[in-house]
Amino acid sequence: MTTKSNKPDPYQALRYREFNVFLLLRFAMVFAWAMQFIIIEWEVYSLTKNPLSLGIIGLMEVIPAVGMALFAGHIVDQKEKKGLLVKCILGFSIISFGLFLLTWPKVIGDWSPTVILYSIYALVFLGGLVRAFLGPTIFSLLSLIIPKKAYPNAATWSSSVWQIGAVMGPALAGFSINWIGVHWSMCLVFGFSLLSLVALSQISTKPIINPKIGESIKDSLTEGLTFVFKNQIVLGALSLDMIAVLFGGAVALLPIFAQDILKVGSEGFGILRAAPAVGSFITMLVSAYVPLYKNAGKKLLVAIFVFGLSIILFGLSTSFWLSVFALFLSGLADGISVVIRQTILQLKTPDHMRGRVGAVNSIFVGSSNELGAFESGATAKLMGTVTSVVFGGSITLLTVLGFGFISPTFRNLDLHKDMEDHHNQE
Repeated sequence: MTTKSNKPDPYQALRYREFNVFLLLRFAMVFAWAMQFIIIEWEVYSLTKNPLSLGIIGLMEVIPAVGMALFAGHIVDQKEKKGLLVKCILGFSIISFGLFLLTWPKVIGDWSPTVILYSIYALVFLGGLVRAFLGPTIFSLLSLIIPKKAYPNAATWSSSVWQIGAVMGPALAGFSINWIGVHWSMCLVFGFSLLSLVALSQISTKPIINPKIGESIKDSLTEGLTFVFKNQIVLGALSLDMIAVLFGGAVALLPIFAQDILKVGSEGFGILRAAPAVGSFITMLVSAYVPLYKNAGKKLLVAIFVFGLSIILFGLSTSFWLSVFALFLSGLADGISVVIRQTILQLKTPDHMRGRVGAVNSIFVGSSNELGAFESGATAKLMGTVTSVVFGGSITLLTVLGFGFISPTFRNLDLHKDMEDHHNQE
């Protein structure tokens, strides 16, 4: 068994049919959600020309997502996962169709920009409610479709696919806005949500493995929160990534850079959004063959540090192609960070608590994308767009340096033994 662990099979998880279907499902959903968010950003900024309005989009989604997250985690651990996921995807599809109608001139007619804007905010708020349940459900379902010995490899593929969808969706959004307009771009989003439903139909219903069915919400949430905050490795991974996304959220301001600073229009906007996708794709290829679990703590710290540097470089750049390179670098570093964090969570989380831990993960990391968008929009309004981006990247660098100094346990984290233990389980 030692020989196997020294030469891991990069395609181990892909040998399970349902896992391949799961990857298609996850890609379609992440791609659609990320694409939709960028289309909304473009439309809202075109309507208002106000950086703060971009921040409000994030705030409208993060309020319900965070407010409902812990309750959602409890429900996920108590219920069958496939049925919950069907409801989540249906909810997202309805919201996407609503946004499709809101960007159709024949439907909105002579509506005022204010009415259109508030209608978009309302649908984004409903999307936040769906988001609260979606993340924990997907995180829990993953562990039910593959054996434990394949968890590390599955975490690598799953998080890599998530990363690619998260950056390719916005990239296509930028190009499609230029090619077919906002309205028909939203139609593409709706199509991808339907694709995810079709993929989900190919996954069988899974058993509920929580031994405490019927447990009170209070006891359930207390157990989940206690686990996360007492496990320094899990807490450290979540906290680091949250800070990076929260203060390094320069991508939320890309419409401003594309339209007003670099002056490259929607086509240049698409190239800027595509740059991180290239970086994350390289991460997927490399991490499948070169496992990141060895010296995971140091690698995570370095990745987030490089991410912070790339955000500062992007903020200071007045050259379009230098900006593209900086965003490529950020995608490369962020991809490494996501793979390591997901591997830590899969290896360290007990099966019966995956919903609640996934919910806390949504609060720390998933929702910090929207909080980061609000932070970026607000600081851009207060101190200027370029200054706000450099400020965010600097905070990221200081956080990594401080955390690496005060937490030698995390700095020296190596997941090799955890990987070997799971690999030996049949």
